[in-house]
Amino acid sequence: MPTSDEYLTRAQVAHRLKLSAKTLANWKSIGKGPRCVRLAGGRVRYPSEEYLAWERTEFDP
Repeated sequence: MPTSDEYLTRAQVAHRLKLSAKTLANWKSIGKGPRCVRLAGGRVRYPSEEYLAWERTEFDP
């Protein structure tokens, strides 16, 4: 069973990027932004290591 520190919620990612959760949902629908997965119950989560790697490649100079 994955632990909570292995995944970020949409709200956590939105906060880090200073975007709304709705923007992230829209990005997902068009294939943009960090990869996310659906967990049991339909919850959307972002694998933390993958998200952090994406953030570094997208936002580091």
